[in-house]
Amino acid sequence: MSGLIDLLKALENKWTGSRTLKRNEFLVTAGQIHTDVDWIDEGSLRIYILDDEEEYIIRFGYKNSMIMSLDSFLNGKPSRFYIQAIKKCRLKVISKEDFMHFMNSIDALRRIWEKTLEDFVLQQMEREIDLITFSPQKRFERVFKRSPHLFQEIPQKHIASYLRMTPETLSRILKNLDSNQ
Repeated sequence: MSGLIDLLKALENKWTGSRTLKRNEFLVTAGQIHTDVDWIDEGSLRIYILDDEEEYIIRFGYKNSMIMSLDSFLNGKPSRFYIQAIKKCRLKVISKEDFMHFMNSIDALRRIWEKTLEDFVLQQMEREIDLITFSPQKRFERVFKRSPHLFQEIPQKHIASYLRMTPETLSRILKNLDSNQ
């Protein structure tokens, strides 16, 4: 995490724009090419895909984190993802070209960016393992341990979707957690 903080400190004066999203407004929709890097100053967003009208939340973004349509960022092709504001958001923006030029200008920054991508891949692998091997209770426990702030920032219905459980199952787990404390 300190690498990401160093990266963001280095980028402090490089953000070239800003945007504000209202609640439920989209930053990206599937089929759109979106290669910008966004920094969340305020608010929260969800990244999801649609499959036969079913939403599958992949990730969240919240205050003091970077968000991007990674597939489009990496390959320059239309994204498969939707990125939607859960709450009103204020974002700083930098284009991929400016971001990569800056990252490649200093070896230490390039290494921090590479480490950030490695960490992201490892997080996604851990999440995939959670989804295919653990019970809903265990998935909840593992996510709660890794990201307790998620439960303050994100509505329960979205957390339930992220954990691949019904809102009722999540509510039952939370109720049991409260009664055991």
